[in-house]
Amino acid sequence: MTAAAPQPVPGTRPGPSRRTLLRTATALAGGFAAPAVAGCAGGAGDGVGVDGRVTVELWHGQTDTGRAAIEKLVAEFNRTHPGIRVDAGGGVLSDVMLQKITAALAAGSFPDVAYVFGSDLASVARSPSVVDLTDTFHDHGPVPWKDFWKPARDAVTLNGRLRAAPALIDSLAVVCNRKLFRRAGVPLPRAGWTWDEFVATAARLTDRGRGVFGTGWPGVGDEDTVWRLWPMVWDLGGEIVAPDGRRIGFADEGVRALRTVAGLAEARSVYIDPKPGTEQMYQVFNSDRMAMVVTGPWQLPDIRQAGVDYEVVPLPSYSGRPVTISGPDTWTVFDNGPARVRAARTFVTWLSRPAQDVRWDVRAGSLPLSRDTRALPAWQRQEADTAGLAVFTKSLDSARVRPVHAAYPQISQAVGEAVTAVLLGRSTPARAMRDCAEEANAALIIPR
Repeated sequence: MTAAAPQPVPGTRPGPSRRTLLRTATALAGGFAAPAVAGCAGGAGDGVGVDGRVTVELWHGQTDTGRAAIEKLVAEFNRTHPGIRVDAGGGVLSDVMLQKITAALAAGSFPDVAYVFGSDLASVARSPSVVDLTDTFHDHGPVPWKDFWKPARDAVTLNGRLRAAPALIDSLAVVCNRKLFRRAGVPLPRAGWTWDEFVATAARLTDRGRGVFGTGWPGVGDEDTVWRLWPMVWDLGGEIVAPDGRRIGFADEGVRALRTVAGLAEARSVYIDPKPGTEQMYQVFNSDRMAMVVTGPWQLPDIRQAGVDYEVVPLPSYSGRPVTISGPDTWTVFDNGPARVRAARTFVTWLSRPAQDVRWDVRAGSLPLSRDTRALPAWQRQEADTAGLAVFTKSLDSARVRPVHAAYPQISQAVGEAVTAVLLGRSTPARAMRDCAEEANAALIIPR
């Protein structure tokens, strides 16, 4: 039996989650209707205007702080590159970007650059209109390719080719409410702790009389539900897709990971967020009614604003070895003719330089794309001023990414259903994993 979800505290603000975008993978697994698409903003003659400038249409997908950050960078690029004008006014928010891009490709009227989630890149890159950036970054990139964190490199690489530029990188860790740990007399966890210790700690920190939960988990079956499970699978030796590419590679490992989830549910120590976007889970944490939350660096500003006395620790593991997941996103370039492609390449490589990357990271709440960015004084100040941020950055050394595979949305949907069924006590780990494998394996054998 699982605990009932508490009601949000009156007067608290559910902060906008940067990872509301994570629900895209499952929401689109069954396909979508193509909306009407407006024409591109580029000028005539391959985008070259009468003033000789090339216009690049950017669909940045950002809102709030992210939008302000990219607009400032675009304004600077336009000032310093008089032959190019980036128009950042088009497109839609990132969580519906895949629908818009797919419709635009079908209509033959698409932007030059779009912010595409890493989990969606394989689907988008099937289009011949997606520009191959291998030579741009491998041979002539402004940052040595191997200086980018491995998750950032892996997220844009498909069949050995770079199908996009890295745009954003993050990682998962555990944020602990120090006040609730002190009140329960429970010591804060340390690096190297295990998932069994996580389950036991969550149980000890749960106080039903005060409406306090040990931890939380998204419970709607979306990608936010799913990606928290992958570090467990990888730590146990599983892979999302088996080496033969025709079946999942976590049939056994998934059962054990789901047993950990079941342990939380059986102890009634987990708040199950019933709504997409995870805002309610974070609201519960920020109101001192949840002791531990698995999250990323994007959530730290809201946690600090709420006045939570917190500490960040690495994810637990089964093996004692560090392992986490990163969910990088991409700047994907589309072919609207040679002049616009050259201009778009110039823009995305400019964005990846440490001087620009660090401003994007600080303002938008992400981690540095490269080690060069991490070494900059501006990022070092950001880490020094933000408690726990260094834990997220350090975890990039052991982070992995979801495979760039066209069947991933269907795999994610199947896993999401399995996790939700176990969280809600509707299925056992073994039965939920059998159902998951049947659905995911069927998706993997479809020719693509």
